[in-house]
Amino acid sequence: MQDIIEVLITAEDSEKIPVYSSLEAAGADIRAHITEPLVLGTGKTALIPTGLKMAIPPGYEIQIRPRSGLAAKHGITIPNSPGTIDSDYRGEVKIILQNLGTEDFTITPNMRIAQMVLAPVYQAKFILCQELETTQRGAGGFGHTGMN
Repeated sequence: MQDIIEVLITAEDSEKIPVYSSLEAAGADIRAHITEPLVLGTGKTALIPTGLKMAIPPGYEIQIRPRSGLAAKHGITIPNSPGTIDSDYRGEVKIILQNLGTEDFTITPNMRIAQMVLAPVYQAKFILCQELETTQRGAGGFGHTGMN
């Protein structure tokens, strides 16, 4: 299944367009739109431009997720993962990257820094009530079922 996403590239080259790395990949890779290498120190966060603006169809969102290789090998992640880009947003997509690794990490121009996934959105109608239906679980949470 494919939906069309209009992409406006504010960069000079078309290499910035998101690309799926394999035939059945769920996420398309997004690249850094920077002109000089940027060092992301340990424990630091940076907002990385992508040079992309998109027209996402109503009823959908783009989810921004970390690249597994960067996370596993270097501790580079996205702190608000998955980040959401709403269908009515028309500004440049920027990626929040955080270095949870033990060494500084250099982001180079055109580096694949994140992946985006197109996902359907369902909006709820919220109504006030006086009480909620009870369940066996009740208010138990945060490990209430134990470790094993």
